[in-house]
Amino acid sequence: KIEISSDTNLIKYFERMINMKNKIAIIGIIVEDNSCINELNDLLHKYNEIIIGRMGVPYRDRKIGVISIIIDSDNDTINSLSGKLGKISGITSKTMFAKVAEND
Repeated sequence: KIEISSDTNLIKYFERMINMKNKIAIIGIIVEDNSCINELNDLLHKYNEIIIGRMGVPYRDRKIGVISIIIDSDNDTINSLSGKLGKISGITSKTMFAKVAEND
């Protein structure tokens, strides 16, 4: 399921799908400081049209949260999101790209 929040986002989404080689990526996020949650959620909401799935698991014994995000988009957009995540204090993130799954 893809959620598109406006007509503009829908147009941008289809332009990316048609004009660029998309990749599948997963971003793993470790939240070590809960004070950054709002900033993290706001950022992810801005990229909601490329997020295919999201799973978050609170690890209460260790006082951290673990989030995985599955993305389908062009390389530049994925790297932009990854870079912005890296600037949020209190989280650590890593991005992995699938070797296949580019659309023709």
